Amino acid sequence: MESTIKIIRKSIHTFLHHYHYFTTTAFLALPFSISILISSSLLPDSLSIHSRLRSLFDAAGFPPESEFFSVLNLKLSQTISSSILVLPFSLSFLLIAKAIVIQSFNTLHHPIPSFTGIFNSIFQTQIWNTLIIISANATCFWVLFIAFNCLENLHIPSLLFTIVGGIVYSIVITNAMITCNLALILSGMEMSGGFISILKACVMIRGRTSIALSLSIPVNMALAGIEFLFQFRVIKAYSDSGVSQPGSTMVLEGLFIAYLYSVLIIIDAIIGCVFFKSCKIVYDRNRNAADEEAGRIIEEAELVKCLAKNLS
Repeated sequence: MESTIKIIRKSIHTFLHHYHYFTTTAFLALPFSISILISSSLLPDSLSIHSRLRSLFDAAGFPPESEFFSVLNLKLSQTISSSILVLPFSLSFLLIAKAIVIQSFNTLHHPIPSFTGIFNSIFQTQIWNTLIIISANATCFWVLFIAFNCLENLHIPSLLFTIVGGIVYSIVITNAMITCNLALILSGMEMSGGFISILKACVMIRGRTSIALSLSIPVNMALAGIEFLFQFRVIKAYSDSGVSQPGSTMVLEGLFIAYLYSVLIIIDAIIGCVFFKSCKIVYDRNRNAADEEAGRIIEEAELVKCLAKNLS
């Protein structure tokens, strides 16, 4: 199994080797990048969802003074408002850009599958990924609600519950997102979209979750940095300027920051493809070894059966 550094090095080498191809592909993800950067500034929508979630948490019996649930409520409201706006772009422009990247890596089939076939496969998987993430969040909330009601009677400090609850929630959601990302790449590589890709990704990533996590951390940190840069250089500058319409310089700077975001999305897709190929090698090796072991056991059983017939 290749190490994290080796996978990142190979991914950067691939990106630089086909620099013009991938930087051109990044333009296709530009509408998605613009939508996700702008969505974080839609405070009225997120505040409306925030108040509704607050009422829902209070009705469910969650402690209103808990800092964990306050932060969770704020982040969840921002995520929901952003997801509603970004969903059409993530199912179109983002998947188109990722399908092009996957097609450039797809050497498992001869001839190379068409772009339409790859897009249809990853589109089906993306729908299932969305349902999996929603289910994971709902399950975490249900477990936290049951745990809080049980631990409240034991008079356990809320700070301890806040720390443990945050850690458990982060682990579950992180593992779900890592598996879904691998399933998206797998569906495009093997032309098998849908829930079966998620099941196979769960098998392939077994024992390699730490590597997948270490690969996602640098990219997510870079994406968060670009989001902060957009908020500081564009959103904050626009609100401080007091003008009704942004100037051309501000618009061009915003487009450039959004393009950098798109380039990072392409690099993340490249890293996913390289990681999939690394997992695929180990998976095929283990499967061949298991098949050989099963064949050997069957041969030994047949031999024992023949000897038993001869002795009788």
